[in-house]
Amino acid sequence: MSPINHALTGWLLANTASHISMRERAYITLAAVIADIDGLGVVAELLTAHTENPLLWWSTYHHVLAHNLLFGSILALLTLWITRQKLIALLVFCAFHSHLLEDLISGRHQDQLWGISYLYPFSKQQWLWHGQWELNAWPNMLFAVFCISLTLYLAWKRAYSPLALFSKKMDRHFIDALHQRFGVPKA
Repeated sequence: MSPINHALTGWLLANTASHISMRERAYITLAAVIADIDGLGVVAELLTAHTENPLLWWSTYHHVLAHNLLFGSILALLTLWITRQKLIALLVFCAFHSHLLEDLISGRHQDQLWGISYLYPFSKQQWLWHGQWELNAWPNMLFAVFCISLTLYLAWKRAYSPLALFSKKMDRHFIDALHQRFGVPKA
């Protein structure tokens, strides 16, 4: 699934409780995206593709190094240590796993299925779903529309959006525009 869909899923999970701070929302949203850090090997792979010894870091390690239970557990424990809140650590763990589930369901690229090495480094066995959608399949697009719609609704209703993770001023302008267009929600 696309990083945008992962981020929106994390943002929606981060908004399941109203008392969560913006910093905690950022942790949860990031947890839904961070597994793709193991995809950065694509840079080395592209740069060395036409050499004698290409570095196949993306082909070998994407969906392996950071798409597993150990990585997700470390994220949750790190979050617990930083925030001292079990709920936030649990939501980070859930957001991380939402990424894995989304990739398992919709990670196919052309005819190549992408598996998840969930028990890595203890086992190299890959979990696969043979009904996996292509990255640009209509269910992914529909899921994106659903997540964007729900995110916009929550932004209108709660008067903050994912833009607040980057800029309070930008978020304020966005919320003002939503309220001007659709009215201010009743309390």
